[in-house]
Amino acid sequence: MNLYNIKHPEEQVNFAQAVRQGLGKNQGLFFPEVLPQLENIDELLNLPLVERSQKILSALIGDEIASETLNAMVKNAFTFPAPLAKVSEDIFALELFHGPTLAFKDFGGRFMAQALAAVRGDGKITILTATSGDTGAAVAHAFYGLANINVVILYPKGKISPLQEKLFCTLGGNIRTIAIESDFDACQALVKQAFDDVELREAIGLNSANSINISRLLAQVCYYFEAVAQLPKEKRSEIVVSVPSGNFGNLTAGLIAKTLGLPIKRFIASTNANDTVPRYLKSGEWSPNATVATLSNAMDVSRPNNWPRVEELFKRNGWALGELGSDALSDAETEAALKAQHAQGYLCEPHGAIAYQVLKDQLQAGETGIFLCTAHPAKFKESVERILDIELPLPEALDKHNKMELLSDTMPADFMKLREYLLVE
Repeated sequence: MNLYNIKHPEEQVNFAQAVRQGLGKNQGLFFPEVLPQLENIDELLNLPLVERSQKILSALIGDEIASETLNAMVKNAFTFPAPLAKVSEDIFALELFHGPTLAFKDFGGRFMAQALAAVRGDGKITILTATSGDTGAAVAHAFYGLANINVVILYPKGKISPLQEKLFCTLGGNIRTIAIESDFDACQALVKQAFDDVELREAIGLNSANSINISRLLAQVCYYFEAVAQLPKEKRSEIVVSVPSGNFGNLTAGLIAKTLGLPIKRFIASTNANDTVPRYLKSGEWSPNATVATLSNAMDVSRPNNWPRVEELFKRNGWALGELGSDALSDAETEAALKAQHAQGYLCEPHGAIAYQVLKDQLQAGETGIFLCTAHPAKFKESVERILDIELPLPEALDKHNKMELLSDTMPADFMKLREYLLVE
C-alpha cells in the first residue's frame, strides 16, 4: 500500500511507515494513492463481519502484511457486533457501542494496536493522542499493558463526561492521562506541535492514535459495509447515511467505503454548535469559531483534523462538495431529538440524537436512512437521565471504572510543559 502526504505529495510511505509515523511533514495527513474498486459487493455483504472485513482490509493494504497476519489482526480486533436497529419504517440506527469501551472508537483503536504490534520494529514507542471523549478510552484499553509502548492522552479538563473520563483515566501502568486546561482544539494543537518537534519525535518514538493514523481510519470503513449488509435487499438502492461529526474521521471512512463500491447514495455531516463544516458548505468560507462546550462533547471540534481527507476524496472521485448534506443542532434541538427518539421506543444519547434528527429532516421519499450511534447512552448518564427523566443502569464496564480513582495529571495548554513531561519516563 502506497500513501502520500496530502500537503506534500512528494512524501510517500508504505502502510507500515504510515502506521508508525502517524503524520507526515508539516502535519500533513497520509492518504492511499489508490483505492481499489471491490468486485462482487453482494457476495461480500453476505459474509460475516470478520471475514468480510478481512477481505476489505486485505484489498486496501495489499500484500505488505501476510494474509495470515492480517486475518489474525482483524479477528483479534473485531470481537464484538455492530447491530442495525430499526427505529422507524425507513430509519435505522447502526449501533457502534458494543465494544469494550462502549464507543465506535473501539473498532479503530483495537485494529491500530494490532497493526502497530505487527509493524513496529525495534525501539520505544510513545503514543500521544488527543481526545474529545471516546478516543481516549478506546486507545487506552487497546494499548494497556503492551510491552514497550507508552500512551499519553490529552483531554480538555471538565469538558468530557465524568464516565468518559473514568473509563480511561483510571488504568495507570503504561497509560498516562493529562487534563489540559483548555478545549479539544488546544489538545489537538499540542499533539501537532509535538509531531513538528523532530528531536522530541525521535527521542520518544512518537506516534498518534487519533483518526489521523491511517490504520484507525481503514478499520472504520468495515462497519459501513456491516450496516448495509443488515438492511433488507429491497432497501439497499437509495441509502443515506448521517454521521455525527466532530473531527470527521468517521465520515472520511464512510466516503472511502463508498469509493470502494458500497452502494451509499449520499452522506450527511451532522454537527452541534461547532458548525465550521456546515457553514463552509453553505458559504464556501472556512471560518472556524472558538469551540463551545455542548451536550455532544465528542463533537466539540471547530478545526476538524480529517477535513483535508474529505476534500481529497471528493476531488479524486469527481464528486461535488454540494452533494454532501449537513446541518447543525443546538443543545435545545438535541434534547428535543433525544426525546423524540425515546418516544418512538429507541434510547439514544446526544451524538446519535443529532445524527438522527438531521437525517430525519433531510431524508427524501423512497430513501432509506442510517444514522450512526457512536456511544452507549450510559456514557452520558447525567444528561440522558435529566433530559428523558429516566434512570439508566451502568453497564459493568462503566460501573467498574466509575468506582476507581482518577489518575490524571493537570496541565495548562503549554507545549514546553508537555514536552518536558513527555521526556520523563
